Amino acid sequence: MPKLKTKSGAKKRFKMTATGKVVAQAAGKRHGMIKRSPKFIRDARGTMVLSDQDARIVKKYMPYDR
Repeated sequence: MPKLKTKSGAKKRFKMTATGKVVAQAAGKRHGMIKRSPKFIRDARGTMVLSDQDARIVKKYMPYDR
């Protein structure tokens, strides 16, 4: 069986926790902050754990990071 390739975009954007969850940056903070509420900006700071549905997709991109 040949080695599987990791998607290079995924390895730059996501990290795996020790329990197998996927951690990513919060979405929606690139531009347009003037129209966002201060609460949204505060809550979107840092990283967040992806939902199980989204994590399943990311894990396919990173086969050796499980």
